[in-house]
Amino acid sequence: MSDAKYTDRELAHIRMVVETALLTAQDPLSVNTLKRLFADEPPATVLNDQLEALQGEWSGRGVELVRLASGWRFRARLEMQPHLDRLQPEKPPRYSRAVMETLAIVAYRQPVTRGDIEEIRGVTVSSAIIQTLKERGWLEVLGHKDVPGRPELLGTTPQFLDDLGLSRLSELPPLAELQGLVLPESTAE
Repeated sequence: MSDAKYTDRELAHIRMVVETALLTAQDPLSVNTLKRLFADEPPATVLNDQLEALQGEWSGRGVELVRLASGWRFRARLEMQPHLDRLQPEKPPRYSRAVMETLAIVAYRQPVTRGDIEEIRGVTVSSAIIQTLKERGWLEVLGHKDVPGRPELLGTTPQFLDDLGLSRLSELPPLAELQGLVLPESTAE
């Protein structure tokens, strides 16, 4: 069913319901989840059209509607962050260079084993580093490599993409752009 089979009033109602759900949800909502808001579920094409219309309606405001890996959500525009930081002086957790290097290797080379990470980094990877990233919700076990010992194959999660404001891994900056970047040493893990 296309938008043409809905009246302007019906489309406006769909948009209003979707907008309300997204503004009050704690987590991103997928199109399939948004469909469940309606007794007669509108097709995904209709919902996607209404989501894009909402994006346009919210453009130029302090809050924007974005599509992430796990669904749609409203968030503050990046240029608003310095103002919002004044309300919450808490600093986000800081991670050590080892944690960040491990995360980068997994993000760009997944699926990888702990042994693959150690080979790339040239040092042993502590199980605490992997556990930290799993607890943060950024890494998950995708399976096991078919070699003796069957080591875990690690990959990033939709939460990792959501936290970076991305909808897919291809939106990560090219690795060549990051190779000259040197992260300062930190004692936090």
